[in-house]
Amino acid sequence: MKLPEIIPVTDLRQDAAGILKKLKDSAGPLVVTQRGRAIAVIQSVGAYERAEHERQLLRQLAAGERDIAAGAGSSLDDVLKEADALLDGGDA
Repeated sequence: MKLPEIIPVTDLRQDAAGILKKLKDSAGPLVVTQRGRAIAVIQSVGAYERAEHERQLLRQLAAGERDIAAGAGSSLDDVLKEADALLDGGDA
């Protein structure tokens, strides 16, 4: 895993447009510091959307594991159809 870029908040204030352009072109997050301490993480909209999509898949996997543990569940065909719909960017 690549370490995120770190910039002081003063650099963000001085060149916000340039930093946002750089962020838009990168896949990684940007950590903003103040007095040497991390205060915020900024990421592009595309990176945010990908991360949210991955979190949604993980939540569904966890729910499926809970269903299996409780003796409930879906057929493999139904699960695969739902996974394909999610991976294609649609809602199941």
